[in-house]
Amino acid sequence: MRSPTLVLAFILAACGSATPVPATHAPVDEPAWMQSVRDAQHCAETGAHTFDHVQGLTDAAGPRLAGSPGDPLAVAWALAHMQEIGLANVHSEPVTVHVWQRGDEHVEMIAPVPHRLAAAALGGSVGTPPEGIEADVVRVASLDELRALPADQAAGHIVFVDQRMERTRDGSGYGTGVMVRISSASIAAERGALAVLIRSVGTDSTRFAHTGVVRYDDAQPRIPAAAISNADADVLARTIEGGASVRIRMTLGCHDAPDAQSANVIGEVVGSDRASEVVLLGAHLDSWDLGRGAVDDGAGVAIVLEAARQISISPTPPRRTVRVVLFANEENGGAGADAYAAAHASELASHVIGMEADFGDGRAWALRTPDAPARTAAWARVASLLEPMGVVWDAEEPRGGADIGAMHETGGVPPADVEQDGTRYFDLHHTANDVLTEIDRESLDHAMRAVMTVAYAAAMDVDGIARVAQPAP
Repeated sequence: MRSPTLVLAFILAACGSATPVPATHAPVDEPAWMQSVRDAQHCAETGAHTFDHVQGLTDAAGPRLAGSPGDPLAVAWALAHMQEIGLANVHSEPVTVHVWQRGDEHVEMIAPVPHRLAAAALGGSVGTPPEGIEADVVRVASLDELRALPADQAAGHIVFVDQRMERTRDGSGYGTGVMVRISSASIAAERGALAVLIRSVGTDSTRFAHTGVVRYDDAQPRIPAAAISNADADVLARTIEGGASVRIRMTLGCHDAPDAQSANVIGEVVGSDRASEVVLLGAHLDSWDLGRGAVDDGAGVAIVLEAARQISISPTPPRRTVRVVLFANEENGGAGADAYAAAHASELASHVIGMEADFGDGRAWALRTPDAPARTAAWARVASLLEPMGVVWDAEEPRGGADIGAMHETGGVPPADVEQDGTRYFDLHHTANDVLTEIDRESLDHAMRAVMTVAYAAAMDVDGIARVAQPAP
């Protein structure tokens, strides 16, 4: 057994700081691993490299939509970088991805006043004919209004769905807004519309349009779909409310391309005596094509990489394996999560907890655990480690995000959520303004420390935190 002096020396070397680890007075019945987590928290507070990971990814690969030139660059960076920071068993696993390409796009109000609109085709949209589409606009304020729109008012028109997203800390406004993006095209097509424009699903007032996937109903014609910036949506709304007829010309060059090969990238901090049990930390490696993918999801990639790095340099190794998975194709398909679940089907039952970082650089504010609201003693210990950081234990059920959530549904992997402050997230989400300079380093590091705390605790508390969900049949 190492002496206290040697342990302190290891901690100081790992942190790269001469600042002593604060002494604590642990309750007599507190397990020893809790002090190891506190020591790791201190190291992470004084020696985090979280921002460096975001910068490395965005500089090396840039935008990295599945099947785009940036996609293999991101995979290559992740493989090299995981090895560089000391993770074990680093490898990639193949993922076949659907490829959609944006092409040139031009959306313009030609009457009553000429005005070029800041617009972006929705991911998966069909393009317009080469000569474009020109038509009068009919405006509705919600999906319900669109569903009630008489066909004779929609036929031959471009439908403008003018539903504004609500700004919330927990991102709940997105749940309503995203349905407009996903469903408007097919509902409008059923009523005979030529194309659909939506107010961007975002909370900013800038001239950056927000992209994101559209999903077509196979029973309806596929019509072009695009989002316009909130500032330009305001222009259209005021013009129509003023009684003028608005006419739009839109040309979208977007199209599908043949499937391509991408990959999930995996690295581990191998556990000591319970290595076959897995604490999974996930983020998605891809991004939309308009910006640089710094906030979505370079930040999430950085959070899970740095959390794993901090655990790996702790003098006390985790008992369970902490596995980092950078998933392919979260943005427009989810093929990475599906491929991981298929490749690891035989071991999903050994995944004790799955956590996902996919909410940008926001500061952590809540922990949601698999057995909430039944507050078990084990999770109470984890919550107590987060309390000094201002992170509360929330009674809502965890969701796990797009990738971990899918594995919870199909493989029974229990999710635990570190909720991040999303007040600002949807100002940048899926826009050309998702760039490195928008990252808040302090809040990014705070989120990383919270994720690291939960992952390290789950990897150490083998008696308290057990799998609480069974694999799906």
